[in-house]
This record gives sequence, C-alpha cells and structure tokens, in this order.
Amino acid sequence: MLFSVRSVRSLAVATLLLPFFASAHNFVVGERVSPMGIADRGELLEQQGKLSYQRWNSAQLTGKVRVVLYLAGRMSAKDENNAVIEAISAAKLPHDRYQTTTIINTDDAIPGSAIFVRNSIESSKKTSPWAQFVVDSLGAGQRAWQLKPGGSTVVVLDKTGAVRFAQEGALSPQQVQEVTALLHQLVS
Repeated sequence: MLFSVRSVRSLAVATLLLPFFASAHNFVVGERVSPMGIADRGELLEQQGKLSYQRWNSAQLTGKVRVVLYLAGRMSAKDENNAVIEAISAAKLPHDRYQTTTIINTDDAIPGSAIFVRNSIESSKKTSPWAQFVVDSLGAGQRAWQLKPGGSTVVVLDKTGAVRFAQEGALSPQQVQEVTALLHQLVS
C-alpha cells in the first residue's frame, strides 16, 4: 500500500484547509504593508468642485495615523464594518494627525455595477472632501495584500506606516473598541 489511511486523512484535511490559509491577508503587526500601486483610477481628488483621479501607491500611507478600509465594491462589504466606520466618525480624530483611507475594489463588484459604485464614491467625496478615497479598478490591493474576495478589511497604521492592527471580515464589538482606543493612543 502506497499511502496509509492516516496520511490520506492528513492530506484530505490539509487540502480542505488550504484555501483558508492561502487567502489569509499578509499584514504583519510592526511592519509596513506590502507595496501596492494603483495606476488605473487611483485616488479621487476634488479641486474647485471638479473631480479627478491620480495614481496612488501604498508608500503614501505615512505621515498620519490611518485606518485603511479595503472594501469589495459591494454594499455588503461596506456594511460588514459599518460599526467601526461609525465609531471612527464619532471619535472626531484630528484631521491633521489622522486620516481614513478607503480603497474600493471595483473589480470585485457585482457585474455591471462598478459605474454605480464609482458614482457613490464621487458623491461621498463631494460631501466629505477631507476623506481619502481610492478606486482600485483592477483589484491590485486584493492581490498584493492577499485578501479574500467579496469582503472588507480594516488595517490600523501608525504615522510611520507600520501595521498596528489588521482584520479581514467583520470586527466584533470588542475589536471596534480596541481599534478606537488604539487610534486615540496613536494620535496623542
């Protein structure tokens, strides 16, 4: 017999678990995020009432404490971490030391809806010009950061760009409190 029952069982378990480990993010607490750039679309800018896009890359994630929200271009992804978005808004962190960077992966949107997602982002930028929105129309961040499709990811960075917290999927109420407390600590 070439394979024992035990080795076949071990191989079966490893094969079943491989997708979960293969799709885990690659953020490491204390290190900077893996380099990632977006040339198609990119950061949404508003100047004198006009909107435009410019190239964006992860090297720009320094200088301020940040929460990076990486979202699939789906309402369900936005809703997944609505509690942390509300908590950050309620915290009223100083704009000179804190920035939320929302990156929306419109490549991971319901087919045909990417234009509506971009319109929603552009509307949000007009009402919140200080907010930073980045449109990732080719899914560069999902690949570079090894993120699961269809969901949301929350990453807290200190002002040097080092990861202080990272979580894929919905944060628990305790994690939302942890993120809020960490942000207050980092900006003071």
